[in-house]
Order: sequence, then C-alpha cells, then structure tokens
Amino acid sequence: MGKHEVGTPKYIANKIKAKGLQKLRWYCQMCQKQCRDENGFKCHTTSESHQRQLLIFADNADKYIDEFSKEFEEGYLELLRRQFGTKRVHANRVYQDYISDRNHLHMNSTQWETLTDFVKWLGREGKCVVDETEKGWFIQYIDRNPETIALQEAMAKKEKMEKDDNERMMELLEKQIARGREKGKINTPEATELQRDSDSERLKFNLPVKKSESKPNIQQNNKLNVPSTSQSNKDNAKLSKTSGKKKLSALEEIMLEEEAAKKRKKEDYEKKLVGWLSENIVVKVIVESLGDKYYNKKGYIKELVGKYTAVVIMLDTGHKLKLDQEHLETVIPQIGKIVKILKGPYRNCFAVMKDVDFDKFCASVCISEGTHKGVVLDQVPYENISKLHSK
Repeated sequence: MGKHEVGTPKYIANKIKAKGLQKLRWYCQMCQKQCRDENGFKCHTTSESHQRQLLIFADNADKYIDEFSKEFEEGYLELLRRQFGTKRVHANRVYQDYISDRNHLHMNSTQWETLTDFVKWLGREGKCVVDETEKGWFIQYIDRNPETIALQEAMAKKEKMEKDDNERMMELLEKQIARGREKGKINTPEATELQRDSDSERLKFNLPVKKSESKPNIQQNNKLNVPSTSQSNKDNAKLSKTSGKKKLSALEEIMLEEEAAKKRKKEDYEKKLVGWLSENIVVKVIVESLGDKYYNKKGYIKELVGKYTAVVIMLDTGHKLKLDQEHLETVIPQIGKIVKILKGPYRNCFAVMKDVDFDKFCASVCISEGTHKGVVLDQVPYENISKLHSK
C-alpha cells in the first residue's frame, strides 16, 4: 500500500500522530526509531538495519549502556536544576516533564530499570536529597556550583550587615536582662494583702472652732504635730543624705556599659589614626579584595597623598596603587639591613637591625645617622619600623 497524497485527510492525520508522543515499549534506542504500534515495532526488529545495530551493540554493550545512562542522568538533573532549583519536588513530576520532549533518551536503555532505582542511586551518590513518603519519592537538587555558593554567602553577608542598630540594641538588652535575672538583680514585685491591726489606737484631734475663717498659724500647726514646709524640706534633705547612692536598675547598667564600650571604641580608633606612612619604605599589601595579584605582595611608597594615604609601586609588576595605611603593613628586613623609624621621638631616623624577637614581635635597632647616632633602641614593635627601599 503506497503513501497517501499530500494534503489528504489521511496524510494530515498521520502527520499529527507522528508529532505526538508514542508508547515507550515501541521505541528502539539504538536505531532511534519510534514505531506506532506493535506490528510496526515487530517489522522494525526483523529489519536488516536493526540487526546491524544489534551487532554493534553486542561488541561493547557496557559502553553504550554507560553513555545512555550518563545522558539520561544529565538531562534529568538539568531539568530539575533549571525548572525547580533546590525545591523539594515529586520525582515522578520531574520525570513526566522530562519525557514530554519527543527526542528524550528513554530509561529502558539505561542501567536503571525503574525510576525508583534511579532516585535511590542519586541519593547514594550525594547528588540529590531523596526521601520516601506515602505519596511516593520526593527529590531535592543539591547545587554545588561555586558561583551559586559564592552568591549565597554574599547574600547572607548582606543580610547580616543590613541589621540596624536598633535590632542589635534590642538583642543586647534581652541578653543583659536575662543575665540580670540569672544573678537575681531584677526582682519581680509580688502583690500582698493589706493587714491592719485591730487593736491600734485611733488618733483624736481637739480643734477649737472659731467663727472667723483664718489660716492656722505656724504655732497651731506645731501643736497639732503637722510639720511645716521648711521642716519637710529639711527632713527630705536628711533622708537624701542618709540614703546614699541609689541602686542602678538593669537598664541603667546597660546604658552605662554601652557608653563605656563606645568610649573604648573611640579611643582605639584614635590610636589607629596615628599616621606612620613615610616615603621610600617597603610595605606589604594586606587587603584581600585586590586579589591574589596584589595580596601579600610587597612594594615601596613613592609619595604620600595626605596623612593616611600613599602611592605604592609594586616590586614585582611595577604597578602603581593608591592605598590607605589600613591596607598596608611594615616589612622587617634581615639583621644588618637599614630600616626607617616611623613612630616615637626618633621618627624619620635611619637605623641598623641588630636583633629580632619573634616571640614578642619586636626588634632591636641602632640609629646610624644624625644627632642620635649610636643610640640603641630595644623591643621596638614591628609596626614602628620598616625596611628602607634601595634603588
């Protein structure tokens, strides 16, 4: 029976059927041919071309199965990563989306007989997180891409920096309050019943009644044992003196601690602001953000730009960088080399290295020039001296 003519209803129906998905049992992976029904698949298996492909497959069966398995795994994981990311999803749902492509690689040509075996294998290999529930197997992709990991770390760092001062203050307050409760400083008030003695005597006042309305004088107040305003002020002053210092509450203690911490932080910052940069000394770059090309590399200061900034010429590459003193550190040379003193009363003097104490991070130098020539300085910190650049 010949083929139907182009444009006829039968021809169009056959084309529509060919575009749709067919049954997996009638697909030949070696020949990459999809048959419509059982009869067509039977005819294909008896054909000469299929027999040649089977002979090729029989020569190295493991090689073809490994290639098909690898292709199926890559396609499945790529769809899982691209469409669902790291979300937990049903394994069969991903598989249905995968086989919706007409040209997909079929599972019957891989080393796994069922989808369950494939999912368990992914879990054993550590490529996905799998778990079994009443509804079936669920799968979650593990993204080990270095770019993704770096992005997640950057996002976490950004969220941590976005915490404002109020949130940090509230956390500190909660910690301090909890610490105060543990020490017993904060006592919660308890309600008690009012008790009155029944045998207590009643106070009686005999006041003379007068027709004229006049203000009682100070003498009458004294007779009635009513204290005057001046007397009450004196008593309050005495009480304030005898009571001594008032006990601070937990909140006041926290505020005092915060002020002390701010004061210490300010003092440390002012200490760091002491400028030590000087021309023609060797320094080392300690900022990691510049990359491995400049990190832990040495250079010399060509000129100063302000009090805390300098132009550094790298010794290896000759590149010129403008850096702050916080991004640099001094370089200690070998014994016998010339150094420059950067801090203290002998600032800008040249000296010779005599000894180095690696445990205490200090050195001994002897001034070699100027009016202070011959003066020996012991236990000079590393940050106070640096190697002199020789042109």
